[in-house]
Amino acid sequence: MIRIKPVSYLRNKFTEIESLVKEGEPVFLTKNGEGSMVVMSIEQYALLTDPVERILDEADYSATTTKKRYTHEQAFKKIKEALDD
Repeated sequence: MIRIKPVSYLRNKFTEIESLVKEGEPVFLTKNGEGSMVVMSIEQYALLTDPVERILDEADYSATTTKKRYTHEQAFKKIKEALDD
């Protein structure tokens, strides 16, 4: 279930929001009726970013150990393929 709360809710009900995100539910916060931010657990954030970080680390390592270079089209194709797996 998507949780949408006003940003003031973060200040007034922090422990409730913290409980929701620790259960794996992101909370969407609004300001003046418009989307403002998403609060999520570190674990959920890591699930989103770790694959990209791993690929970037591999690219950094490859750049220092090989002379082979990729065009930006080739690099983005490899990233997309890795994310689709």
